[in-house]
Amino acid sequence: MSSKTMSGRFGRLLALGMLLALVLSACGGSASSAPIKVGSKDFSEEFIVGEMYALMLENEGFKVERKHNLGGTPVAQAAIIKGDIDLYPEYTSTGLLTVLKKAPIADPAQILATVKSEYEKQFKLTWLTPSPFNDTNGLAVTQATADKYGIKTYSDLAAKAAELRFGGPAEFAEREDGIKGLAKTYGGFVPKELKQLGTGPLRYDALKNGDIDVVVVFTTDARIASDKLVVLQDDKTFYPIYNIAPVVRQDTLQSNPKIADALNKLAPLLTDDVIAGLNAQVDIEGKEFAVVAKAFLDSAGLLKK
Repeated sequence: MSSKTMSGRFGRLLALGMLLALVLSACGGSASSAPIKVGSKDFSEEFIVGEMYALMLENEGFKVERKHNLGGTPVAQAAIIKGDIDLYPEYTSTGLLTVLKKAPIADPAQILATVKSEYEKQFKLTWLTPSPFNDTNGLAVTQATADKYGIKTYSDLAAKAAELRFGGPAEFAEREDGIKGLAKTYGGFVPKELKQLGTGPLRYDALKNGDIDVVVVFTTDARIASDKLVVLQDDKTFYPIYNIAPVVRQDTLQSNPKIADALNKLAPLLTDDVIAGLNAQVDIEGKEFAVVAKAFLDSAGLLKK
């Protein structure tokens, strides 16, 4: 084979390789690149949002490995620091209070600025654009319990706590935005019993069945309306704003900058009403969270046909 023929073949192969690289780059990922590992915590809203993140990334050409239902905040935080996942949905004030152990902040923009700066310095993680919905914590009772004990506010509840059985996630007993912080702000808040019931439907079933008197809720939970519960007034504004956003490893984002573009498109669409409706489809209607997530993205025109 002549040197001219070899040179021509080499040139064609080089050009083909360069073209392939450009095509893969334009797709946002490469056929040989490691998958983006998307995690979520252990309740329906996290499953739905985490699945949306996964679908948005696949839509941009990334390979995705799903790791839903990791557990609570400490488990998810440990997983992303270790590199077992590359990103997951987290709440701004959970990052502020539970992970960074800082005092509550009222201004959502300041909350974001604080967690973004501190996560980058301490953990080499970054926060992308938050969604506007506020899934803050709350405490709810049945109408019968509210009437029986004369409870309308957290101050009322603090005074009656010793007569009442509380139920909620295990974290509620230890987190600063749980029973400890409530006791500091309101006084009292020593329940007759505190049952660990997780963040799923079991806690609502326990309230409905009379096994507990007070349930820890997320304010976008679908069953608050369907079970006609009374969400007590946080009369000293203990709970701050909890906006959800993707938390991403910085090394992953540096290698795959299109992750931010893909996920930031979704952020503004997730309002209080939207997320409550999606939660209802899963928790009340019994639909699969992956089906609900995809249907929403399709209806919003965010997925390629």
